[in-house]
Amino acid sequence: MALQTALRRTPSTLVRNPVLFMPVLVLSLLQVPQLLLQSSAPILASIVSLALSALYLVLVPFVQAGLIGMADEALDGRTSVATFVAAGKANFVSMFVVSLILFGVNIALGAIAFVAGIVGVVSFYSGGAVGTGGPNTALLAVVGLVVLAAVLAYLVVAFLIQFYGQAIVIDGYDAIDSVKRSVGVVRRNLVSVLGYTVLVGVLAGALGAAVGIGSAIATPQFGASAGAPPDPFAVSPPSLGAIAAAALLVVLGTLFGGFFGVLSVSYYRELTR
Repeated sequence: MALQTALRRTPSTLVRNPVLFMPVLVLSLLQVPQLLLQSSAPILASIVSLALSALYLVLVPFVQAGLIGMADEALDGRTSVATFVAAGKANFVSMFVVSLILFGVNIALGAIAFVAGIVGVVSFYSGGAVGTGGPNTALLAVVGLVVLAAVLAYLVVAFLIQFYGQAIVIDGYDAIDSVKRSVGVVRRNLVSVLGYTVLVGVLAGALGAAVGIGSAIATPQFGASAGAPPDPFAVSPPSLGAIAAAALLVVLGTLFGGFFGVLSVSYYRELTR
């Protein structure tokens, strides 16, 4: 019922307040240079990608807080950029602290999975870890369980704390209490939140697939032409495929981000009212 209500209210809220797409549009546009450079200067594109990752670490918490504040106001009428700025400033510290915690958790789980994967690859070499001349089946099974456990741990954490931003901006919780609040809301509405998460996951997966296809189109095919290899730092005009992929990223990313931003707030309000 909460999800149905949120789905019903979200489109009309966006139509009434198209300014809600603005924060996500800005984030989408920031990715355009990196995507265009993939087809003309891949090495430079990697450098830009690293710089954007550092920028996003600070920018995303502000944008997330501002968008939640706008969506919360828009569901009751009208909102504005002023609300975005005010909500971003007021809640940035708490949002940033939680994002750093999540970043640390992701790094730890990723490191565990990476090390396990390396061990699994090594076990395929002749002689393995026990000198039998073939892969160590028992070791591979353990490695598979470790990787699976790391993936499941990530999914469970993401599932339980997905409403921490709403708890901070809407309910006024600090960083740590917002995580506890999110876990409590999810546990009390487990089946409903699972359905909501599956829906959002499917939509995000479709968006990711579209962007992935676009990125593949934008990426140059190395070795396709004979002769000396090109200068990796040389910049040439972007290909038509890169331009199309960038446009696709901006349009789909903006539409999905705005829709999900309002849907998540509307759904959270229905769960906690």
